[in-house]
Amino acid sequence: MERAPSICPSLLYEDAKAAIRQLTGAFGFTEHAVYEDGDGLVVHAELRHGDGLVMLGSKGTGGEYDKALGAGGPAGVFVHVEDVDAHHRRAVEHGVEVLSPPTDQEYGAREYLARDLEGHVWSFGDYIPQGFRGSREG
Repeated sequence: MERAPSICPSLLYEDAKAAIRQLTGAFGFTEHAVYEDGDGLVVHAELRHGDGLVMLGSKGTGGEYDKALGAGGPAGVFVHVEDVDAHHRRAVEHGVEVLSPPTDQEYGAREYLARDLEGHVWSFGDYIPQGFRGSREG
């Protein structure tokens, strides 16, 4: 059995279906699960990237999580990618708002920043946190 990620960012969107299209098309996530209510509103979705997972849903469902977040946002999420420049090119080809191009950081990583359709900031880079180095190829 596959090990579940211990941390899964969870984001809410006004248009969760558009967010899923952008995250899969531009950022390379894959749909793992999408659950809709009877009106076609995304109440919960899970998108995978490597061994990570992001959960998302629609704002305005009236659920406890929706109420707790209220009008909060945007959030920032870091995603490890093997080839930062290729990932950046894909995002640009899909019309993503790039906040900063791929840049070599003083701590040895290469990263770029992008904003999704509803303002969440995504950082994509080859940084591997301390203690995990050697656990990934690359």
